[in-house]
Amino acid sequence: MDAVRVALLREVLAGTRWPGAARGFAGSLRRAVVPSGGSLLLVGTEQYEPWHMAAHLVDEAAWSGLPELAPTLVRHRVLPGEPPHLSVGLSRLEAARRGHTVLVVAPQEPGAGLLERVHDARRAGATVLSLDGGDPALGTLAHEALSVPGAAAELDLDTVQHLVSAAAGENGPPDRRGSRRFRDRLARLADQLTAPPPGRW
Repeated sequence: MDAVRVALLREVLAGTRWPGAARGFAGSLRRAVVPSGGSLLLVGTEQYEPWHMAAHLVDEAAWSGLPELAPTLVRHRVLPGEPPHLSVGLSRLEAARRGHTVLVVAPQEPGAGLLERVHDARRAGATVLSLDGGDPALGTLAHEALSVPGAAAELDLDTVQHLVSAAAGENGPPDRRGSRRFRDRLARLADQLTAPPPGRW
């Protein structure tokens, strides 16, 4: 979802909690990641893989000058021959320590195995954030959670992911070349609007 569509979505959602909640959660994400980069671990459930959010965060990391927002996508199943950025398995969570951030995206129940790994990562000092469908066990584990209960929400978790990823890159570090950065972003946006839809990340 490009910046124009995100702006339109925020306009439609004005008066609801979602734009502010997404910005608040994105602020927590920015504060949690460390400047050296490589510390953000993004993981979904066995049934749901947040590869689309991974791609958006990579884009936001580049546009905002915050490389630490570029996540490592942690997958439940890695098939032989997949590219390196799609070849990180759950064992990566076992190495999470202080200075790492584990962002869990779980529309449904995350499963006992994932909860156990996230719990171990938290005990080892990692910061845990959760975008979820309201699972109480995951909410208890997370330092910060944004829940989107399917039956009660005005929108779905996929849409909230777009809002969060867009907001995560909006308040990057101050840059004296701000006007140039703005022009560069407008040029990229124009390219996006005229480009064909992207394939799977």
